[in-house]
Amino acid sequence: MKRIFSLFLFLISCSLLQAQTSLGNEPVVNYEIPQKYKLVDVAVEGTTIDKNVVILLSGLPKGDTISVPGEMTSAAVDKLWAQGIFDDVRLEIDKIEGGYIWLKFVVVEKPRISKALFSGINGTKLKKSEKEKLNEKLSYTGLTLTEYRKAEMIKTINDHFRADGYLNCKTTLVARQDTSIKNASIVRIEFMIDKGKKVKIENLLISGNNPKTLPTWRIRMMMKDTKQKRFYNVFKSAKFIQDNYDKDKEKVLAKYRSKGYRDVRIVQDSVYKVSENRMEIRMKIDEGKQYRFRHITWVGNTKYSSEKLNERLGIKKGDVYNEQRLESRLFMSEQGNDISSLYMDDGYLFFQISPVEVNVEGDSIDYEMRIYEGRQATIRRVTVIGNTKTNDHVIMREIRTRPGQLFRRSDVIRSQRELASLGYFDPEKIQINPKPDPYSGTVDIEYVVEERPNDQVELSGGWGAGRLVGTLGLSFNNFSAKDFFNPTAWRPIPSGDGQKVSIRAQSNGLFFQSYNASFTEPWLGGKKPNSLSVSIFHSVQSNGVRANDALRQDVKISGASIGFGMRLKKPDDYFQLYQELSYQYYQLNNYRQVFSFANGYANNLSYRVTLQRNSTDQMIFPRSGADIKIIGQFTPPYSLFNNKDYSQLDEQGKYKYVEYFKWKFTSSWFTRLAGNLVLNTRMGFGYLGMYNKNVGTAPFERFYLGGSGLTGFALDGREIIALRGYDDQSLSSRTGNPIIAKYTWELRYPVSLNPSATVYGLAFVEAGNTWNNFSTFNPFDVYRSAGAGVRVFLPMFGLLGLDWGYRFDDVPGVLMPKSQVHFSIGFNLGEL
Repeated sequence: MKRIFSLFLFLISCSLLQAQTSLGNEPVVNYEIPQKYKLVDVAVEGTTIDKNVVILLSGLPKGDTISVPGEMTSAAVDKLWAQGIFDDVRLEIDKIEGGYIWLKFVVVEKPRISKALFSGINGTKLKKSEKEKLNEKLSYTGLTLTEYRKAEMIKTINDHFRADGYLNCKTTLVARQDTSIKNASIVRIEFMIDKGKKVKIENLLISGNNPKTLPTWRIRMMMKDTKQKRFYNVFKSAKFIQDNYDKDKEKVLAKYRSKGYRDVRIVQDSVYKVSENRMEIRMKIDEGKQYRFRHITWVGNTKYSSEKLNERLGIKKGDVYNEQRLESRLFMSEQGNDISSLYMDDGYLFFQISPVEVNVEGDSIDYEMRIYEGRQATIRRVTVIGNTKTNDHVIMREIRTRPGQLFRRSDVIRSQRELASLGYFDPEKIQINPKPDPYSGTVDIEYVVEERPNDQVELSGGWGAGRLVGTLGLSFNNFSAKDFFNPTAWRPIPSGDGQKVSIRAQSNGLFFQSYNASFTEPWLGGKKPNSLSVSIFHSVQSNGVRANDALRQDVKISGASIGFGMRLKKPDDYFQLYQELSYQYYQLNNYRQVFSFANGYANNLSYRVTLQRNSTDQMIFPRSGADIKIIGQFTPPYSLFNNKDYSQLDEQGKYKYVEYFKWKFTSSWFTRLAGNLVLNTRMGFGYLGMYNKNVGTAPFERFYLGGSGLTGFALDGREIIALRGYDDQSLSSRTGNPIIAKYTWELRYPVSLNPSATVYGLAFVEAGNTWNNFSTFNPFDVYRSAGAGVRVFLPMFGLLGLDWGYRFDDVPGVLMPKSQVHFSIGFNLGEL
């Protein structure tokens, strides 16, 4: 209608121009007989939009010959109308000189939005956060205010609040000229919002279901986001959101189908109000009959027999029909025990299988599995992209897919796991892109990674010996030693070769100082995953008196260690063997705080061996796999071959050369329960033994249990193990104990898996105890606690934690609160 009106105005104005031919220099056009003119220029009036843009949108070709009047001029007006940014468009003749013409667009812009305000009406109060979210969703600044845009913005606001249960939300829009800007087409808009009351679900009524198949209470539990208002639904709101309701209905149907009821449907679905802020849902289910698998036949298989495929499929005649189970047994199960994996692990990348229902008789279904095996695929090229810091050879040595090998799906999955375990890349963004070529029977594999920061600054506080201990440390986890003397590689440090360098210092002033440094080469020689680690340390603890003072009391400890690790091939290549030789030298000067003697020295030379199987899928937030360790630590049995009577020696004599042996077993299992909800089950045992009863149990390397697991500082090699809800080290004797057991169950769920700040919440139940000897040892006589916490992993600082723990048991002779909060920066929970 606007276009017809505009054309009408155009013709009227042209008629007026024609009628004014006697008034001097006005252009004269006979609109009954179109004339051809060469278009010299087009002027634009009435808009802030660039003139050239308007001309471009109109399609009028400057320099071309046009007819006036003609289709091209009317089409130009139509095109500008179609943009939706003008309230009025007119095309006028500016002047005519002989066969040349100048035209002019006279337009009126639609109002543009400068600012939006949000106001609550009829008792509605809008929070600042709500206004900020609405601003983000609307993105209105500079847009023209069309009728369509008005409707869209109102709908966006109503949908925003209805998604939060305000189903009666109503919004109106008022536009006013923005007087702060000298432009009549610039307006401020105000949304008047009446949220109304939240609409809650009064009743969720379900009928038609067989209680033996799915009872009503179970269906209601499955509909997690559609809850009726009851006192026991404490953690879930009873608000109604249509999208959530639709998803919950689909969950119910999927559960029925998994039980063989493939014809199940919801035959009645009524949602209606019972009051202004209450509604009722009636849902009637028609379950249909329960189906079962009958005959399964295989067609096209030559590599494996039908008996072998049936065994792999694991579905027998008479099993309840479950389409989801069938799909997982055919295609890409997480465990890798499906039919596709069987073929793809032998190079059959082009393998295809189509399950076809060939007969449905009564409650029985027959399937025919139609297989196309194809040819075996050979890997042609392997490439890596996205590594901006880590050198290619560091990545390629962890990848199991090699050019010239047969394609194996298990090798691809293992390569992904190894790259995630390095800690250099964001595990959520590792991609593997196979690029098969069926004609040549080859495949190119492209690994896509995204670097994340992994160097760390440790800045932590702990409590030890009644004093606050500060720690400052630097860990470079992707160091390059070969570039140490290359000035151009310091950006800010030489990086990319996967080596680890750590420097750490602890102190609380004159009382305690400790310094250590370590270096690890994970691929010694560059050809095999054999690691070499070296470390040195020195610490001093005193009574706070300066070194030149006669009253000074102190103990000095110096030490070093060297370790060698190797990846084993049997029983499988998840196993690792690590061996370490360490030495500590203790020098005491009138120091009686920890040891049983005050003056003298002690030597602690030990060999430590660790057999570990680690199959966890990543470092920061594992979802599957396990980490199992058996650790043995041994000193030479000096007392068995030096012919000394240790029953006659003083404490200094007994511990001049410390002797002991120590065993530990730890396991940590990760089980994905649903989505990213993970159960972590941990168990640990430790035992510190002696070679000679006359020497007794060494005062070194003992176990201390309880609290946050913060070490502060320890001079005697003690292991401080956390048990949340109790005071620090309150579950062991003052001098520690030689036997320990601990059990932990932890539910974890991620809040954010962003590599710059990984955050997950947890709930835990744990128990543990320590004992002096095996005669009193009872692995079920433990102290128990439960609680919740949060973990935040920041690449620069490591893991930050906050836990609240509640203890269930009292400790004889120890007074402590029933619950405690445990917090630290840059800590680990002293896991056994």
